[in-house]
Amino acid sequence: MDTLFNTKFEGDPASHSQPGVQLKSSTYDLQESNVNLKLTIVSTVGFGDQINKEDSYKPIVEFIDAQFEAYLQEELKIRRVLHNYHDTRIHACLYFIAPTGHSLKSLDLVTMKKLDSKVNIIPIIAKSDAISKSELTKFKIKITSELVSNGVQIYQFPTDDESVAEINGTMNAHLPFAVIGSTEELKIGNKMMKARQYPWGTVQVENEAHCDFVKLREMLIRVNMEDLREQTHTRHYELYRRCKLEEMGFKDTDPDSKPFSLQETYEAKRNEFLGELQKKEEAMRQMFVQRVKEKEAELKEAEKELHEKFDRLKKLHQDEKKKLEDKKKSLDDEVNAFKQRKTAAELLQSQAQQAGGSQTLKRDKERKN
Repeated sequence: MDTLFNTKFEGDPASHSQPGVQLKSSTYDLQESNVNLKLTIVSTVGFGDQINKEDSYKPIVEFIDAQFEAYLQEELKIRRVLHNYHDTRIHACLYFIAPTGHSLKSLDLVTMKKLDSKVNIIPIIAKSDAISKSELTKFKIKITSELVSNGVQIYQFPTDDESVAEINGTMNAHLPFAVIGSTEELKIGNKMMKARQYPWGTVQVENEAHCDFVKLREMLIRVNMEDLREQTHTRHYELYRRCKLEEMGFKDTDPDSKPFSLQETYEAKRNEFLGELQKKEEAMRQMFVQRVKEKEAELKEAEKELHEKFDRLKKLHQDEKKKLEDKKKSLDDEVNAFKQRKTAAELLQSQAQQAGGSQTLKRDKERKN
């Protein structure tokens, strides 16, 4: 992009360890002579870096649709200011293809197929100095064949305008463009030119014998910029707008081929919405009632279990209390019996002592006599 617009755009290189695809948008105000250009560049950071690439195209499609939706919302306003509106719709998608020399990756085919109805796709072979001239020619033919066989519609430069029909027809045959980028200038002959220096030689960015960079710049900026914007508005945006309005219930004519009334459509859509809302409210109410009943049943079951547990504990307590009372009674009986035996023993012992004392006195008398 720096090479294409001969400037230095701000931004740090993104890492290849992103968990998903993120779209980074930056807007710049460019000026060359008396021509002003508001340029928005959107980078697909992390595209193709994940192990699972199945949904890599979704953030891109969602971003493009979001720009269409923003424009549609502005267009549907009562007081529109489209002449001052900053149009963020994507007018061109430069789809870079790795210079493998073999064939397109399945990710490339799937993504371009998802995008071809939403944006003008211009396929580009990046770092084209990585493969030889003969391999590059075969690679271009292979890519074109695969795009056609998979039904991918890339942007074709228009040939209906006689002033550009010849050059655009010639350029269409050169698609996909094989490009090289460089902001470094090297002295070649008596001129300073953008080029890349290698041990085996120098690759000139603006030399058409070395790459298609000049062709891309001519087609993209100088010849077909307005057509890219027009195609975006009349083809891709109109398709999105039509699908969106049909989804909302709007049509050009009713089943009887009479002009379609916007008021009737609005009322019908409003009634339909209110009906759906009422159904949802009723469903939510029924669900709430059902959940309350289920909760009440759960609480009753829990209460029943608590009562049963309380009754079990109460019965267990009563049984334990009865056992303790029986044991206490038994111990009391044993204590009473022990006391009776002790009293009897003490009485016998007292009687024995008295009897012994009497005999001793009798003997003492007999001795005296």
